[in-house]
Amino acid sequence: MGDQGTYDVALVVPAQGPTGLFGPSCELSARLAVEEINERSGVLGRAMRLVMVDGGAAPLEVAREVGGLVGTGGVDAVIGWHTSAVRESVAPVIVGRVPYIYTTLYEGGEDRPWVFPIGETPRRQLRPALHWFAGELGVRRWTVVGNDYVWPRASAGAVREYLRELGGSVLGEHYVPLGTEDYGRVLGKVMAAGCEAVMVLLMGQDAVAFHRSFAAAGLDTEILRFGPLTDENMLLSMGADVTHGLFASAGYFGTLPTEESLDFSGRYHDRFGPTAPMLTGPGESCYEGVRLLSELLRIAGGGDVARMRALSEGLRYDGPRGQVVMRDRHLSQKVFLAVADGLEFDVIHQL
Repeated sequence: MGDQGTYDVALVVPAQGPTGLFGPSCELSARLAVEEINERSGVLGRAMRLVMVDGGAAPLEVAREVGGLVGTGGVDAVIGWHTSAVRESVAPVIVGRVPYIYTTLYEGGEDRPWVFPIGETPRRQLRPALHWFAGELGVRRWTVVGNDYVWPRASAGAVREYLRELGGSVLGEHYVPLGTEDYGRVLGKVMAAGCEAVMVLLMGQDAVAFHRSFAAAGLDTEILRFGPLTDENMLLSMGADVTHGLFASAGYFGTLPTEESLDFSGRYHDRFGPTAPMLTGPGESCYEGVRLLSELLRIAGGGDVARMRALSEGLRYDGPRGQVVMRDRHLSQKVFLAVADGLEFDVIHQL
């Protein structure tokens, strides 16, 4: 499959739309992983090569492009950071012909045997964070603001369950289409709810617009915000005066003070220079996806997806997030809580 001399991987990351700001870091992080793997003789005796697919296009359009590449033997694997809506369109067209490594945090529950969903899930990311907010800050009354598709709605359902464990509650849920810029009506409902914090389940530039409006309304001094999908690119887009009282959780932050993270950051900036896109959690996840693919190919001795799945349980390797372990095709990994400090994150707790 792919070119006879290369092992070709479709990298499906956004180049447009609300999530487009994540794309540059995702692409360069994946490229770094590929270069490092090729320096060590590649995979299956072949050099790895990326084939770019715009994951920010309409889901059916992305699925048609990926399906064409897989169906014609143009790629040997698919890796990507993109929305769950895109995943729901892409996964069925692959139907086990090649491995599909989905690197985005997501709502959980993906059980198609050819999909390896390695991002954070609500039970590992949201549940412990809500317990921390309740235990450390006494915060139990939340409002949810999210985009209107599967990840925010399913995650909000999990949040309701987790808050019941704490004697807390969701006082309101408000969903907007992707691409929303005007949050005046939503902010009015947030103010009227009497909540202590807002769970922000908005994507990329939509979240940036919400946070700017939130701060402009003066709510950042009264109500905390927690955005499980908030990265350093978003902080830069918001501006330092908007980030007060904003928390995030993830398996990786660019400021994570571990030996593995610092080493990864050094390699990234040595390769791409000081003006490279900011190193972020979504970007690092694509590095992780390429690295995982190489490990699966190594233990399986080839690209057979059923064999990869059978041998993946308990697979361990070291990377920028430290040691990770595969459990039921997901990565068992550390998750951290951070608070925004201007244009950076201060990692304050391991969840």
